[in-house]
Amino acid sequence: MPADRTPAKVIIRKRAPRKTAAAAARSATPFTRFVGPEKRAALIAEAAYYRAEKRGFAPGSEREDWLAAEAEVDAKLLRAESPPRG
Repeated sequence: MPADRTPAKVIIRKRAPRKTAAAAARSATPFTRFVGPEKRAALIAEAAYYRAEKRGFAPGSEREDWLAAEAEVDAKLLRAESPPRG
């Protein structure tokens, strides 16, 4: 008879609690008082287009282009919002 193989310890991983919609909206974009969501989306779309153009519009990297453009635009907006150091 084969021996039963059972793990010595069972590890249960818990999921992190999800943010409520209101908390997510507050923490997501602090610069929305200067740039509306439509303008932000337009800036991201334009940046994603230029990223795709730079790589020759090869298919398969659209999501990466969008996420990189989103991070770039958000970083620029946050820099524009923060007071100058000096």
